[in-house]
Amino acid sequence: MVLNKKLLARFEKTQLKRERITYLQALKLTESLWQEGITLGVLPPKNPLDGIETDIRIARILNKCSSK
Repeated sequence: MVLNKKLLARFEKTQLKRERITYLQALKLTESLWQEGITLGVLPPKNPLDGIETDIRIARILNKCSSK
């Protein structure tokens, strides 16, 4: 849980300035992570909708909490 949102925002902004990766670098990184997932046997998922009920349930709970 984030206790200090301003501090987190400042940290994220600082990190973005430090990292400064290009779109092409980000694309290569994403592709590498995807290939690693394939190598480990976890990607692509056998059933993409597996666990969707849990995700929907969590989303409903979070949406109820945020509306208050």
